Amino acid sequence: MTTNAAYGTLLQQGDGATPTEAFTTIAQVSNISGPGLSMDALDVTHHSSTAGWREFIGGLMDGGEITIDILYDPVAGTHDASTGLIKDMEDRTVRNFQLVFPDAGTTTWTISALVTGFEPSAPIDGSLTASVTLKLSGQPTLA
Repeated sequence: MTTNAAYGTLLQQGDGATPTEAFTTIAQVSNISGPGLSMDALDVTHHSSTAGWREFIGGLMDGGEITIDILYDPVAGTHDASTGLIKDMEDRTVRNFQLVFPDAGTTTWTISALVTGFEPSAPIDGSLTASVTLKLSGQPTLA
């Protein structure tokens, strides 16, 4: 049985350049959750359905969301309000991101996403942090 430690997983933000987009690792990410891939189940039950059981077919796919926790640095390039995640949210920018897993096969998921949430936290006895939510847009490339 193969097991992989999560330590070393990266979330990277694309610069939008063509033909070759460059990706920068988002600074000081402490936790990554998601994306929560899902599919709608469409009810196609009819009066002749076998033994009165509901029947379903697959509908639209949804990439869900990725939530990251960061040790928030207001002047870090990937965090700051002039060029980072907050700016993307204010500008409603759909940007490419890569989720790079630390496995031997270097699994990378490439997604397009909107920053839909940025919630800083400043506890009196703790670190400055933020929770950031990305909403996937379109089909991710899972490789």
